[in-house]
Amino acid sequence: MKRILIVEDDLSIAELQKDYLELSGFEVSVCTDGVQGLNTIKEKEFDLIILDIMLPKIDGFSILRSIQEDKDIPVLLVSAKKEEIDKIKGLSLGADDYITKPFSPGELVARVKSHIQNYERIKSKFTPKSKNNVIAIRGLEIIKDSRQVLINGTEVNLAQKEFDLLLYLAENPNRVFSREELFEKIWGFDALGDTATVTVHIGRVREKIESSPSDPQYIETVWGAGYRLRV
Repeated sequence: MKRILIVEDDLSIAELQKDYLELSGFEVSVCTDGVQGLNTIKEKEFDLIILDIMLPKIDGFSILRSIQEDKDIPVLLVSAKKEEIDKIKGLSLGADDYITKPFSPGELVARVKSHIQNYERIKSKFTPKSKNNVIAIRGLEIIKDSRQVLINGTEVNLAQKEFDLLLYLAENPNRVFSREELFEKIWGFDALGDTATVTVHIGRVREKIESSPSDPQYIETVWGAGYRLRV
């Protein structure tokens, strides 16, 4: 049975969500403030988290920041705010989806099922194929140990930072990263240059791995937020 955690300060909303999810066969836990929610996430294992943004003690964005390095788990962000900036911020911090109140319980259940299925599909694709630890995404193969990249069996040559950038995105599939985050991860805080370097390198990688760089099938641009590698 899949386990769901709801972090929601409005108990009536949380209980309604819980009832519908349990009727759909999920095991559901509820936390009503940010501190309780964060502690529960760190102490227990769940298959998906439904996380409200506006929480007492610790807000949803802060919880996302705290768990993104330690937990590999789908997060459905919930908010009464309709501003696009909140959606962009949530996705940039690692949320998998964003839903605005009010919404129907049926829509919530459908999104939960969809994200769990998608997460399991992604995980199955990332099972190492050999001792070289190959990441395979459709026709793209990344061999980590030998730092090779193949497209439909044909090797393409990537420069060091191009390979590092592609590998980082591939190891974190479907997650949106801002240019600032990618620059920090690949080049480091003390590196010379700016975030425009990321854009340039993304373009170079696309030219080498995409059949049509202007219509990319792997590395997508999420306008206003950053980039992600779609699986």
